[in-house]
Amino acid sequence: MAATETADRVRMDATPRTTRLIGDETRPIGDETKLSLKTTEFWAMAAVNAAILIAAYVSDSLDDVRAWTLVAAVSIGYMISRGLAKAGTKYLGGESN
Repeated sequence: MAATETADRVRMDATPRTTRLIGDETRPIGDETKLSLKTTEFWAMAAVNAAILIAAYVSDSLDDVRAWTLVAAVSIGYMISRGLAKAGTKYLGGESN
């Protein structure tokens, strides 16, 4: 009986840790930023780009050069924001070759 209670207690205490103590501060384990496909910003950029291209197809006043320039500007803005989001973080995953 006591052995089963001890095994249950060990199993309950074996939850994965999400932080670790480094010096005097606690830091999270793992990456701080999500993969790009899991972010709302990516899907918002994709929706805006689709809306621009649909508007260019339907509208007479928005020509294709201006539409593609807007798509490029939105995409560049997204890439810059992702770069800023990942600028101060370390990738703690393994090497993938």
